[in-house]
Amino acid sequence: MVDILFNAQKISKCYRDASNTLDILKSVDLSISKSEKVAILGASGSGKSTLLHILGTLDQPDSGEVYFKQEALFQKSKKQQAQFRNRELGFVYQFHHLLPEFNAEENVAMPLFIQGQGNKVALSKARDLLDRVGLAQRCQHQPHQLSGGERQRVAIARALVSNPSMIFADEPTGNLDDENTELIYQLIEDINKEFATSFLLVTHDIALAHKMDRVLRLEKGSLCQVTKSV
Repeated sequence: MVDILFNAQKISKCYRDASNTLDILKSVDLSISKSEKVAILGASGSGKSTLLHILGTLDQPDSGEVYFKQEALFQKSKKQQAQFRNRELGFVYQFHHLLPEFNAEENVAMPLFIQGQGNKVALSKARDLLDRVGLAQRCQHQPHQLSGGERQRVAIARALVSNPSMIFADEPTGNLDDENTELIYQLIEDINKEFATSFLLVTHDIALAHKMDRVLRLEKGSLCQVTKSV
């Protein structure tokens, strides 16, 4: 039996100004299973990031609902949604969004600090994860002292520190060269196999997308299945 983790039903979103209405998402359905890796392709402005933000409760749909393990996320309060994100989700972006005034281990530990965990425990978990992503010697370095690939690995470690069920990644390799893109892919594979973490990637990288379990394309507000390359 398939263990459905996320189930988005009839998600619609439009943006309006004084003279125009732009339909970004048109009654989109999407389900993601536990430990599944899904990629969404689409042109710039097609609504990929908007869909990701709605699934992660960072944005509100105009209509429709998102269920996590059969719980309706938009029936929760904003505080409950924030707690849900902190404990169940990890986010990785094209621009890593590391806090410049904190070093690598402090950045990774930040979700645990928000949960109220003590500094000693939180920083110990952060160091363990930085070791896992190959940055044990860079724990005390601030973001400006790290390369682009290293910053993205710190961001992935931060996304993992709460042992999330799902990681949303928005163009996670968009600023990286081929070598670092392959490193990020291998990290995704290792994390998925070891922890059964689900991944939803929004990307322009067709080669990376086709390494996922399933590839979808968002076009004119609708999702369609893409036949994977062999």
